[in-house]
Amino acid sequence: MFKHILLATDGSPASEKAVAMAVDLARTHGAKITAVYVIDPYPYIGIGDTNPMGLQAYMSAAQDHAAQAHAHVEALCEAANPRVELQLRLLEDVATAKGIVQCANDEQADLIVAGSHGRSGLSGLLLGSVSSKLVTLAQVPVLVVR
Repeated sequence: MFKHILLATDGSPASEKAVAMAVDLARTHGAKITAVYVIDPYPYIGIGDTNPMGLQAYMSAAQDHAAQAHAHVEALCEAANPRVELQLRLLEDVATAKGIVQCANDEQADLIVAGSHGRSGLSGLLLGSVSSKLVTLAQVPVLVVR
């Protein structure tokens, strides 16, 4: 049914559940996975004096976190029987939902799998929900794992 799954990962506990689901789906359907980690734009650009050290620290920490999240996906794909084919993507300086949808389009994925933190009510409204935006923006099915 599915041949190419785009897995949105951020290393969070919610994302870990999505990783397990995506790997299981890929194994069952003989699909490949593209795991994407999106680094949001630096949040302090345009506010007061720009501190280049702050930007460097932010990017370094985000890239380290992405490497850890990708390593976890790699380990699960290699442990799957049969082994799941995996590609890794790192996107920088783009809004998370927009980057995920663009990557799904570029990779011609036929399913997006993403975790949900389960925020609702005021916190969901104020913080926004990447999974809600994915469902709205994506042109392929989106599986949201809670």
